[in-house]
Amino acid sequence: MENELDDSVSMPKVTGWLTEVEGIQDEVNSVLQSIAANNKKRCGGFFSCCQWSRELAKTLEKVQMLQKEGNSIISMAAANRKAHAVEHMPGPSVENQSTASQNLARIMDLLNDDGVKSIGVWGMGGVGKTTLVKNLNNKLENASSAQPFGVVIWVTVSKDLDLRRIQMQIAHRLNVEVKMEESTESLAVKLFRRLKRTGKFLLILDDVWKGIDLDALGVPRPEVHTGCKIIITTRFLDVCRQMKIDKRVKVQILNYDEAWELFCQNAGEVATLKPIKPLAETVTKKCDGLPLAIIIMATSMRGKKKVELWKDALNELQNSQPENIPGIEDQVYRVLKWSYDSLQGKNMKSCFLFCSLFPEDFSIDISELTKYWLAEGLIDEHQTYDNIHNRGFAVAEYLKDCCLLEDGDPKETTVKMHDVVRDVAIWIASSLEHGCKSLVRSGIRLRKVSESEMLKLVKRISYMNNEIERLPDCPISCSEATTLLLQGNSPLERVPEGFLLGFPALRVLNLGETKIQRLPHSLLQQGELRALILRQCSSLEELPSLGGLRRLQVLDCSCTDLKELPEGMEQLSCLRVLNLSYTKQLQTFAARLVSGLSGLEVLEMIGSNYKWGVRQKMKEGEATFKDLGCLEQLIRLSIELESIIYPSSENISWFGRLKSFEFSVGSLTHGGEGTNLEERLVIIDNLDLSGEWIGWMLSDAISLWFHQCSGLNKMLENLATRSSGCFASLKSLSIMFSHSMFILTGGSYGGQYDLLPNLEKLHLSNLFNLESISELGVHLGLRFSRLRQLEVLGCPKIKYLLSYDGVDLFLENLEEIKVEYCDNLRGLFIHNSRRASSMPTTLGSVVPNLRKVQLGCLPQLTTLSREEETWPHLEHLIVRECGNLNKLPLNVQSANSIKEIRGELIWWDTLEWDNHETWSTLRPFVRAMASHPGQL
Repeated sequence: MENELDDSVSMPKVTGWLTEVEGIQDEVNSVLQSIAANNKKRCGGFFSCCQWSRELAKTLEKVQMLQKEGNSIISMAAANRKAHAVEHMPGPSVENQSTASQNLARIMDLLNDDGVKSIGVWGMGGVGKTTLVKNLNNKLENASSAQPFGVVIWVTVSKDLDLRRIQMQIAHRLNVEVKMEESTESLAVKLFRRLKRTGKFLLILDDVWKGIDLDALGVPRPEVHTGCKIIITTRFLDVCRQMKIDKRVKVQILNYDEAWELFCQNAGEVATLKPIKPLAETVTKKCDGLPLAIIIMATSMRGKKKVELWKDALNELQNSQPENIPGIEDQVYRVLKWSYDSLQGKNMKSCFLFCSLFPEDFSIDISELTKYWLAEGLIDEHQTYDNIHNRGFAVAEYLKDCCLLEDGDPKETTVKMHDVVRDVAIWIASSLEHGCKSLVRSGIRLRKVSESEMLKLVKRISYMNNEIERLPDCPISCSEATTLLLQGNSPLERVPEGFLLGFPALRVLNLGETKIQRLPHSLLQQGELRALILRQCSSLEELPSLGGLRRLQVLDCSCTDLKELPEGMEQLSCLRVLNLSYTKQLQTFAARLVSGLSGLEVLEMIGSNYKWGVRQKMKEGEATFKDLGCLEQLIRLSIELESIIYPSSENISWFGRLKSFEFSVGSLTHGGEGTNLEERLVIIDNLDLSGEWIGWMLSDAISLWFHQCSGLNKMLENLATRSSGCFASLKSLSIMFSHSMFILTGGSYGGQYDLLPNLEKLHLSNLFNLESISELGVHLGLRFSRLRQLEVLGCPKIKYLLSYDGVDLFLENLEEIKVEYCDNLRGLFIHNSRRASSMPTTLGSVVPNLRKVQLGCLPQLTTLSREEETWPHLEHLIVRECGNLNKLPLNVQSANSIKEIRGELIWWDTLEWDNHETWSTLRPFVRAMASHPGQL
C-alpha cells in the first residue's frame, strides 16, 4: 500500500477500474434477470438456487475487490491533490504599526535571501509574534508576484510539544491520509517523502516552547532540502539556539503612539472623552507597549464612562491585583506566568521573583543583583567569587533569553523588568506560601511603613525608593523575612533599636541612600546577615561593632562619611566583598584588619581618603601595600596609592593573583565603583614621571591613563629602553593634559618589537605640544596594527595624525576616528617623505575597515586621505565646522555601506566631486546639522 501511495494516480488506472465496475454491473444484472425469468416459470428447484448462490458469491467477491481498489485510488488522488499554496490566517492587521511593519519587512527580506534557511521570531509573551507571522502568511497569500513557495504550512505547536499532533496538522495541510494505528515513525517517513516531492515549501511553527527534532517530525532539513524554509515563533532565545536558527528577529514592544492608537481602537471613543482620557493614557502607559495587555485592558473598559471605574481599574493594575479586571488574570497574567513555569534550573524562579522587588523601569545592576542572590542562598556560596560573579551574569542572561528580563542602561551592565512582567511576578510572589511570598511597595512615594502589611510569612520586603521618614519603633514579627530593602528613602534619618528585632532571619539589609547617621546596636543580633548595604549614606560617620555578624559576606560602605572602621571587623572571616570606595573621610585602615579578613576576595577603595603605601611612609599600625599580600583569596583590588611603588621596596609577588585591579596614583579616579571583574586599570595623575619606572604596573594592565603628568618624554624613553619585552595585555592608552613635546632626546628607538602590540584604543586630549601621533609611535615602536578606536581632542599644534614616513601605513583594524578642536590639523594621514610620494597610486586604503569618522572644529583641515583613496566600509561620517574640507574619500559604491552623512548643508553644497553621479547617489544619506559649538 505504501508503494501505491508513492505512485502518481494515472488516468489509465482510473479508466480500467471504471471499465471493471461496468463489467461487474453487467454480470449482476444478468444474474438478476435469470432469477426473475425462472421465478415466472416456477422451475429449477433446489439445484438452480444453489447455482445462483455460487454465482452471486463470486460476484460479491469481485465487488468487494473493486471497492477496495476504488478506496485506494481515492486515497492516492487525495494524497497527490495539490494543496492550496497559502491558507488565510484570521487575525488583526499590523499595517498601521510602524514597528511591526518594519519587522514584517525584515522577515520578508530574510525569506527572499537564499542564504537564510530558518528564521526565529522571538519575544515576550503577548508581544505580537503570532500576529506578526499571521500577517506574513497572509502577505504571501496576496503576493502579486510569483508565489515563492509551493505550499505554506502553518502549525501551532504550543507548550506540551505533542509530536503526533504536529504531524497531524502537517498531514492535514498536505491532504495526506493518516491511519489511527500509524506510528509517529511511520508517519514521519510518509511526511518526509511527501514534502520532498512538494519542492519549495515554508513551514511555520508557531508558539514553540522547546527545540523540535525535524527528523523525528518528518520534515526535510532546510540546509539540505533546497527551497525549504522554516519560521518559528518562541518566547525563548534558547529554542532558536537548539534548532540552529540562521537569523533571529526579536519582536519589541510598541512605542507609546502605537500603544495609544491600539488602546483607542479596542476601548472605543470612551478613551478620548475629556474626563477619561488622562486615566486612559495612564492605563496605556502601565501596559508598557505590550499589545496583549493593551487589547485586553482596553476591551474590558470599552463603553465605561464613569471616572470612578477607570480609577478603580488603574488602582488594581498598579497594585498587581488583576482579579477584578475582566480578562486580565486569565488572558494576560496567566499567559505570562507560563514563561515563569517553564524556567529550568535550581533557584531560577526565585532569582526571577527577586527582581520584582525593584521599582518600575528601574535599571538593576547585575553585580549588585548577584550579591543579593548570593546572600539569599540562591547561588552556591562554595565557589570563588569570580565564579559567583560569572554565575550571576549567566542567570541574568538566561532570564533575558526567556524574555523575563530586558537590557537596562546600554552604558552599564544592568537589566530591568517590563512593567507587566513585573506585575505578574509580584502577583505570583504575593500568592506563594512556600517560602517566596513577597511584599513589594517600592517606588510609590510612601511616607510611612504599614505595620499591618508585614506579615509573619512574608519572605522578602521592599520599601525602596520611597519618601519614608521614620520606621516603627517596636519589633514587628517578620520571623521568615530574609530580605529587607529600604534604600532610596532620603528623608530617613534613624533606624530605631526595636525595629530590627522583628527580623531574626534577615540575610539582606539595604539602608543605602538614606540620611541615617548611625546604626542601632540591635544590628549585632542579626546573626544570619550575609549582606549589609550602606552605600551613599552620606551622613553615616560611624558603625557599631560588627564582630557578631560572623556570617557577613558583603559589606558596602561606599560614599559614606566613615572616619574609621568599627571594632570587630577583624572577626569577619567570612567577609568576601568590602566596598569602601569614595569614603572621603576615612583616616586609617589598621594592619590587623587585613590579616583578620582572611576570606576577602574583593576590596574596593578607589576614591577613598586612605592611601596605600610603603612601610616607611605609613603611620605605625596602618596597613601597607605589602600587607595586602596576606589576602590569599583576593582577586579584585581597587585602591589609591600614596606614590608609585617600586618592586625593590615591596614584595609584589602576590600581584599576579589578581584577576582585576584599579590603581590610582594621585587624585584622579575612574568615576565608577570598579565592580567590573575584567578591568585592569592604572591611573597616574599630576606626577613628574621623568625619573619613575612603572613597567611592573603595566605587566598585566589592560588600560593606562596619564593625566596632567610632566616628564612623559623621559618616562616613555625609559619604558622603551629598559623593558625586556612588550606589554602585550595593554589595550587602551589615554594621555590627557600634558605639555610634553614627545621628541626623542637620545636618538631613535632601536627596539625590534612593538611595545604595545595589542593596543586597540588610543585617546589623546589636550596635549599642547603634540605635532603628530607618529612622534608618540616612535617612542614606543608602535605599529598600531590592532588599533580600533582613535580619539584626538584639543591638541592645538597637531598637523596630522599619522605619516607614512617612507613605509607603508596600513591600519586594517581601525574602525572609529574622532578628532575635535585641533586648530592646526591639516590632514589625517600624510605622505611625509620622498619615498612615500613615489609610492604607486594603486595602493589600497590606509584604513580599509573604517566605519565611523567624527570631525569637529577643525578650521585648517583640507584632506582626509590620498587623492585616489576611498573608504569602502564607511557607515557614519559626522562633520561640523570644517570649512576647508572640500573633498571626501567616497564614490558611487559608498552607498552600499554608508548610513548617514551629518553636517551643515552649506558645507555639503561646497564639496567637490569627481562626477555628479556620486553626489546624487550619496545625497539621500545627508542629515542636516545646525552650525553651533558643542559635542557632536
